[in-house]
Amino acid sequence: MHELAERLLKTIRKQDSIRAGDRVAAAVSGGADSVALLCLLLELRSELGIVLSVAHVNHKLRGEESDEDERFVAKLARQHELELNVRDAPVYGRHISEIRSGIEAAARELRHGFFRQLAREGRATKIATAHTLDDQAETVLLRIFRGTGIRGLSAVHPRIVFEEQGRAFGELVRPLLGFRRSALREFLRERGQSWREDSSNRDIAFLRNRVRHRLLPMIAEEFGEAAIEHMGELAEIARAEEEHWERGHRDVRVQCGGDCSDDQTRQAASLPVRPLLALPLAARRRLMRSWLETNAPDLSISFRLIEEALELARGSLDKRSANKSPAGKRLELPGGRNLLRRNLRLERQELLLEFEPFGARGEAADYEYTLAVPGAVEVPELGVCIEARVVDASSVPEGKRGQLLALGRMPKEVLIRNWRPGDRYWPAHTSAEKKVKELLSDRHATGAEKKLWPVAFAEGCGLVWMRGFPVPAAFRSPAGASQAIWIREIAGMM
Repeated sequence: MHELAERLLKTIRKQDSIRAGDRVAAAVSGGADSVALLCLLLELRSELGIVLSVAHVNHKLRGEESDEDERFVAKLARQHELELNVRDAPVYGRHISEIRSGIEAAARELRHGFFRQLAREGRATKIATAHTLDDQAETVLLRIFRGTGIRGLSAVHPRIVFEEQGRAFGELVRPLLGFRRSALREFLRERGQSWREDSSNRDIAFLRNRVRHRLLPMIAEEFGEAAIEHMGELAEIARAEEEHWERGHRDVRVQCGGDCSDDQTRQAASLPVRPLLALPLAARRRLMRSWLETNAPDLSISFRLIEEALELARGSLDKRSANKSPAGKRLELPGGRNLLRRNLRLERQELLLEFEPFGARGEAADYEYTLAVPGAVEVPELGVCIEARVVDASSVPEGKRGQLLALGRMPKEVLIRNWRPGDRYWPAHTSAEKKVKELLSDRHATGAEKKLWPVAFAEGCGLVWMRGFPVPAAFRSPAGASQAIWIREIAGMM
């Protein structure tokens, strides 16, 4: 038995992630990691007592290259006489509008939907994916850079249980999380086993690829290979800490009662402040996060927001961030709601926090206009005209070319509107899509300017343009294109 196979067997038995009798579908993309996973499971299937099969999802993102990946995986399955489950799941088209996500997140959700279907139909009890220690280290670093807490540091989890209405019906397992990518490739070379290379993995325009190809090698060179392992250990520690808080501290969890709703018109969500402030600081922060998540699930919750909410609870919020009102003090939240501090029972000095619906103080109203492509439309709320014009790409200033849209990918019309809570956008050259409110908060937009910030929505595509940001990579005009669509504001009205 190969040394890596022995290590994997010990890992599986230690975690009890795969048991005798399991029907295990190896998720194989055709890349080195997933092919190595399949080969290792083939070597261990008798020892484990499992029925092995192969699952492959073709997202059609790279045209013929994606189809070649599928043919490679199919050949591999035939070679080892394994059942093959394949699904074509293009990321473009209706899927984008259904799941409101960027390309990478959309592809992942489509894959997981397929894996859940395999488990639901009994074709697999376990789906094994090939996430490695390198993937774990990349995710830990990316989350640190973006801002995260203990939950985020737990990064890629080794097991995810599929559940429906409280009933478990399958599980996704990641048995290679302790294995280095380089070791898996060496294993394949020793066996003479080929694999497919995804050309997009070399594109350093994506942040994760820059972390993978630039930052991790530098860290390993400067601090030793053990630094990568230490990041994996940090994720394990964080995961255990998070589990401890979730299971062992009922005082920091908010149970959803009758007033838990995503309806922004409600005003009943409240949190008694005296018990909150009696908790240790770590528990206070967790309770505040839990309460915000329960009552505003679309809210982007940051460390700064939690600290400001706790300051509000203590009644000493910086005057620059709070305005006096008949109800007491107020903290403006992303997404158009406000957090209030009210003294409901003066004799007991009992404080409550509650949400005030957006618009209660006469905030600017939403707007929405149809823009033909090409064409132009007036937006009175902004006092401008927004146009979509076919332009000679080479005539556009270098600094503006990131805003050019591919002529062949644009629909005949889009909706020009202000952004709405829950909207997400993925500017080119960033690693993942973000909530629009986060992007605007990063630019320090506030008040009416933030509320009225224009975006372009295309049916079946999601947001394809946002003022002042590069367009999404999926719709960006390719280098060398002679013509492109340019959506921009023109001062004044038509």
